[in-house]
Amino acid sequence: MNSKVDWFFDKESAWQKEYKKLRTIILDCGLTEELKWGKPCYTFHKSNVVLIHGFKEYCALLFHKGVLLKDTEDILIQQTENVQSARQLRFTNLKEIEKQESAIKAYVFEAIEVEKAGLKVDMKKTSEFPMPEEFKKALNDNPELKAAFEALTPGRQRGYLLHFSQAKQSSTRESRIEKCTPLIFDGKGLNER
Repeated sequence: MNSKVDWFFDKESAWQKEYKKLRTIILDCGLTEELKWGKPCYTFHKSNVVLIHGFKEYCALLFHKGVLLKDTEDILIQQTENVQSARQLRFTNLKEIEKQESAIKAYVFEAIEVEKAGLKVDMKKTSEFPMPEEFKKALNDNPELKAAFEALTPGRQRGYLLHFSQAKQSSTRESRIEKCTPLIFDGKGLNER
């Protein structure tokens, strides 16, 4: 157990009992506990394997390379259609976790084997994501913005492209582009303030 992560398990939460049980199960698999993105993240030789997080309707284990797991129990969930690599195991109560403990461990051990083997997820290239016309125009009209966008990591670029593309109206896309331009110039991702 990493004392820097204790606050996550000690804070008031609808999932407090479930989080603690998941922590026990994962630590029993020999992973290193760290704090990343404000969540307990479990690593193998400094590579992210699984993360505990919660939502209003459920708590979950997020396997960073879940798409590479065999999912023999057919229980892994792709959070949204745009998530390429990660997959979740979702729980709505402590009994579900207790009932699936052996399956959870099997998935964690398989995820460790994925890391040991050095397997990588073939991610779609940024160029494969649609770029809204409004953003194409903004990049063409502003070479500095184009250079700043191209200097971003592929993940940050994808985040912006998805954010801009999700807007149904052109005016909303333009507004989003305008609001995000300073972040792009600062080299930051969409949710980095």
